[in-house]
This record gives sequence, C-alpha cells and structure tokens, in this order.
Amino acid sequence: MTGRDEERVVPRYPDLAGKVAAVTGGSRGIGEATCRMLAANGVRLGVNARSRERLDAVVASLRSAGAEAVGYAGDCTRAADMEAFRAAVESELGPADILLTFAGGFESFTPIERMSEQEWREVMDANLTSVYLTIKAFLSGFVERRAGVIVTMASNGGRQLDKLLTAPYAAAKAGVVQLTRHLALELGPYGIRVNCVAPATVTSERVMTIMDDEALARTAAMSPLGRMGTPEDCALATLFLVSDSAAWLTGNTIDVAGGRVML
Repeated sequence: MTGRDEERVVPRYPDLAGKVAAVTGGSRGIGEATCRMLAANGVRLGVNARSRERLDAVVASLRSAGAEAVGYAGDCTRAADMEAFRAAVESELGPADILLTFAGGFESFTPIERMSEQEWREVMDANLTSVYLTIKAFLSGFVERRAGVIVTMASNGGRQLDKLLTAPYAAAKAGVVQLTRHLALELGPYGIRVNCVAPATVTSERVMTIMDDEALARTAAMSPLGRMGTPEDCALATLFLVSDSAAWLTGNTIDVAGGRVML
C-alpha cells in the first residue's frame, strides 16, 4: 500500500476560525488537501491556480461543504497576476492572514547536459521566482498589520540528493528553503512567521500517473515508515504551522518525508 486508505481526521485549531488564507497551487494535490483542511477549521479561502476549469471545480466543492471560498486563475511567475490575486482576495474576503505558496513542479526529466536555457529558467521561475513574486504581492499588508503567517513549499530534493528529481528543480527548492530562512529573519520583528514544508514523493495525481506499481513500491521502501506520503500528510503539517500552536516557530523546514530526510 502506498498511502493511507482511511479517512483522515482533521485536527481542529479554534484560533484559525474566521481567518483568511491565500493559497497558490490550490487546485490539486497538497494545495487542494490543505485548502480542505483549512476550510474544515473555518478559514475563508482565496485559491489560485492556472487552470480555470480545475480551480472552479475545487472552489465549488469547498463551497458545497460550507466553506467561504473564491478562486483566481493566474500565473504565479507573473507579478501582475499575483498582485491581481491579492486584490481579488482582499476585495472578496478581506486582507489575508495566511499565505501558502504551494504552486510549482516540473514536466520533464531532462539531463543537465541536454537541458535548454529556456527549460532551466522555466523550472526556476515556476518553483522559486513564483514564491518571491507571491510573497512580494502580499507582504506590504502583512508588514503594515504587523501580523501574518507564510508557509512555503520545498521538497526533499532541496534537502538532499534525489536521483528521481532534476537539477533545476532541486536547486529551486533548496532556494526556497534559504529564502524562507531569510524572510523569517527579516520579518520576525514585524510579528510575521515564515516556515517551510518539504515533502518527499507523495501520492498525488501526477505521481500516480507517471509511476507504475513497481516504482511506487520502490519509493515507499525508501522511507523508514515503509509507505509513501499523501497530500493529507503535508496538509496536516501545514495546518499546525499556520495555527497558534506553532506561535514560536519561524524559519523552520519541516521534512514531511517519512524519515527519508534526516539532517
């Protein structure tokens, strides 16, 4: 078994009720699972993704479950799109209290000697520049209010060598870890917390499509816990980080990796 089949119990953090969260990459995988857990805690959600069709379906599902949610289709690698996302969240829900920069990924496993400059830049922009642009769009409001919680998304590939991943993706995710630490240092005096989650391979739709049963079993065996993670595993860690239960945590990277990463 590569994941958990049972229904996950969502912890309740009363301090989250009524807060506003802006989530990029919220239409699938870890982002979608996190949105659902935040909604279960009474958080009002502004959800961003590039695909309008998928985004609308997730927002409709959140609303049908009783959540207050709005969607904005935009590209996180474009500053104007992220400014528009912030404006949409503030117009519909009010200023964001929580920001999750979960958009990213890569499409091909091109070896570095055959990789074009365009592909390098696309992967770096999708996974690192996008984080900077998203945070930049929301940051002035956080600083003005002297409050806010930011959670970034890295990867085990940014923490250790992983031959399942590519050089630009690993480099970008390592950059996210260091960006998180620098932001925590700069923004701490304003009461803003910044932490990072770094998953190993989880049973997302993409992974389940590109990996066969043998590859899934090999990947699960890499973990001391003997299974692959799920999007819900990462969502649970994020839920804790944005709550007041983590009020004295900032600048940390949480390796949601089943023990594959031990630093």
